[in-house]
Amino acid sequence: MSENNAADGLPLPRDLAEVPAVEVIATLAVHLMTAAAVQLGLGEPGSDGAVPPADLDEARKLITALAGLVTAAAPEIGSQHAAPLRDGLRTLQLAFREASLVPDPPGSAPGEKLTGPVLP
Repeated sequence: MSENNAADGLPLPRDLAEVPAVEVIATLAVHLMTAAAVQLGLGEPGSDGAVPPADLDEARKLITALAGLVTAAAPEIGSQHAAPLRDGLRTLQLAFREASLVPDPPGSAPGEKLTGPVLP
């Protein structure tokens, strides 16, 4: 079978059975990281140059979900795959703390119940 759909030139979707679990986990983690960064106001400026507004409530949910995924998956995917995910998570947790007008107490910020306190 060809990699492209002859009718429209688009790549054919991969059969999920062919995708390694570590790739699925990493892809999901990257999507959560990207969404959290956007909600923290770290997204690309719009065509008008305006920076997207931060929504810390939404960012909190995404960071907590990411922490759950990374914490649960780390033993299964190995340190070579988990380390960059942990680094990204920590970066987002620190960015959240920096963006907060009233910082959460240590251990109470997004995901910290799963990762432990994250301090600069």
